[in-house]
Amino acid sequence: MENLEQKKYAAGSIKVLKGLEAVRTRPGMYIGDTNINGLHHMIYEVVDNSIDESMAGYCDTIDIELTNEGSAIITDNGRGIPVDIHPTENISAATVVLTVLHAGGKFDKDTYKVSGGLHGVGVSVVNALSKKLVLNIKRDGKLHRQEFAEGIPKSDLEVIKTTNKTGTSIEFWPDDTIFEITKFDREILAKRFKELAYLNPKITINFKDQRDGFKESYHFEGGLESFVTDMNKSNPVSKAVSFSGGEDDVVVDFALLYNETYSENLLSFVNNIKTPDGGTHEAGFRAGLTRAITNYITANANAREKDTKITGDDIREGLIAVVSVKVPEPQFEGQTKSKLGSSYVKPIVQKITFEVLCKYFEENPNEAKAIMNKALLAARGREAAKKARDLTRKKDNLNSVGTLPGKLADCQSKDPSESEIYLVEGDSAGGSAKQGRDRVFQAILPLRGKILNVEKSRLDKILKSEEIKNMITAFGCGIGDEFDASKLRYHKIIIMTDADVDGSHIQTLLLTFFFRFLTPIIENGNVYLAQPPLYRYKKGKKEIYLKDEKALNEFLIETGIENEDFEGIGNNDLIDYLKLISAYRSVLNELKKRFNLLSAIRYMIENPDIISKDFKELFEIIKTELETQNYNILNSYVNEDEIRIYVQTPNGLEELIINDTLFVNPLYIEAVHIYSKMRERDIDLNGDPLEVLENIEKNAKKGAYIQRYKGLGEMNPDQLWETTMNPENRRLLKIDVKDMQSASDIFELFMGDEVEPRREYIQAHAKDVKHLDV
Repeated sequence: MENLEQKKYAAGSIKVLKGLEAVRTRPGMYIGDTNINGLHHMIYEVVDNSIDESMAGYCDTIDIELTNEGSAIITDNGRGIPVDIHPTENISAATVVLTVLHAGGKFDKDTYKVSGGLHGVGVSVVNALSKKLVLNIKRDGKLHRQEFAEGIPKSDLEVIKTTNKTGTSIEFWPDDTIFEITKFDREILAKRFKELAYLNPKITINFKDQRDGFKESYHFEGGLESFVTDMNKSNPVSKAVSFSGGEDDVVVDFALLYNETYSENLLSFVNNIKTPDGGTHEAGFRAGLTRAITNYITANANAREKDTKITGDDIREGLIAVVSVKVPEPQFEGQTKSKLGSSYVKPIVQKITFEVLCKYFEENPNEAKAIMNKALLAARGREAAKKARDLTRKKDNLNSVGTLPGKLADCQSKDPSESEIYLVEGDSAGGSAKQGRDRVFQAILPLRGKILNVEKSRLDKILKSEEIKNMITAFGCGIGDEFDASKLRYHKIIIMTDADVDGSHIQTLLLTFFFRFLTPIIENGNVYLAQPPLYRYKKGKKEIYLKDEKALNEFLIETGIENEDFEGIGNNDLIDYLKLISAYRSVLNELKKRFNLLSAIRYMIENPDIISKDFKELFEIIKTELETQNYNILNSYVNEDEIRIYVQTPNGLEELIINDTLFVNPLYIEAVHIYSKMRERDIDLNGDPLEVLENIEKNAKKGAYIQRYKGLGEMNPDQLWETTMNPENRRLLKIDVKDMQSASDIFELFMGDEVEPRREYIQAHAKDVKHLDV
């Protein structure tokens, strides 16, 4: 290993390719989009620089913090960005890195042999797209600081104080004039940081979210082996193993295991950058894996099994794998680096994968046989599925639409781009849909009961399900090896179910089938959920349909104030204010599910200044308030961290607990935020706002009939057409998958065989349920 001291990282290591003006004009070219993905890409770019320092051997800790003010702080203990004067730019090298596109140590092979931030645009783009950025560098015994706004320096790089530490810290505030959303999603970020910790076993990543007090640290000594073990949610067929190899400055690491499921779960990375669209490294791994296992089967299977034809798909059934390569100068497709294009990487990965697996199979015959038997079982299942498909082609079985048990009512149009098919729950709703539809372009396929849960079944069993065979035949695009998206007969496949538990279950079963076996129709945007209205309001001749509870509440507000007179308050101001009160009430109702004595909590929300008092003072205030509300206090306890008050209520004994867990709860924070907006309006309704709102809603309900629809069969054909099927009025929810891996994990968690992980998830998130139909 080279002596790290000889690698001098200074201003001369920073190479410059000019031009930053286009970043704010066309941000999507640099970060993908200006929505949630682009927003998070800003953090990833900064973190990737710290990871590069780690891969170079200089950094072992990265701290990431999301603040209440909307900024993100990324700090590492690396060498610190060079601060001396750049040899060609005549300004500090740190300023160059932050303000010049294509400036960084990644273009100098002596500085970083491999890096994720290849293009060098990362941190300068982050700066350009931030309304404010603060840079702190600990280096050469000093703490240096510089501020920027929209990519422009607002101060020189200044020495603040002395320090014996090294590292770089960047805090940035995304520019809300550029980004459609500026609120970071902690779960998405945590997943990425966890991946980085798996890929870099020597590093520790500390993640903190000030907004709700969340703290987690990620450090995995087991590396990729731990990664695939944690990815697995089913019974393993083989144990997790990891391998390493290298050739021509390309380092290849991969880990794999097999489980009892029927799908493949493969993640790939290049220089720590996730490549969701794969590339040459994935192709090399798959080719090497297929060759190693087919060779083993040829040499070790019995005579009957040797005749079984094995394909790459058979070998990947039940595979969980992570492939990570380190490449000196990778060629990606696009700045967001979703696919590796370097052709020379494939043969290297293929060769290393084949060689190390062949050796492993020789030394571990039990594991090798388990993997071999899994592949042979998959091949036999594929053959059975082929026979099932051949049966479905028989004219008297499926190709004649008129003989379908589900009675497909096809549309007259033969143009797929204008044709749509409704998958309708039950014959009753199917009958209404058939009568209410526009038969020119709308087809109806009623589904009887719940379809098979395909997450627990192989294709041969799935093709024995009548409901699934009916759908495949109606769609016309085939399934499995014979899938052909160009033959899809309807470019809108619309799932229309009741708004109850059974309806939601049917939606989920159908989406599981589409995701696992007809993935391209989801990726192409062909699948939709119908959104029938939940409510019908009828008063005299007035009849209106409302999509959900929020729409109902807002309608009741607008209707309820028609005959009311609130002196000095404009009608629009009053409606806006009452909608705020309605939102406030909704959050309070959610808080009520989690905490006792809501009236006391509401008092704290509406008097936010008392939170600044210590717990002993706060206790006296809350105690007085409870007594004012005529509660009988039985016992109490207070220290510097917590208040506990035991109160006798009409519902029995209740315990009020006040501590930091309450104050950082997202619902509590949201309630304080909404109430502060209410106070800003400075509107006096002459009474408790919640009671005034309730009286207004009572006025709107007087003499009215409000119907909540649970079943589509409750609507007559005209109503179903007008509310749910008429393209001019209907609401459709397009099914889109932002992260295929996350979606796959969710389907496996909720629809797979393993009960325990599902139970744990439900128990952990039970109080987060907003819509429960029991």
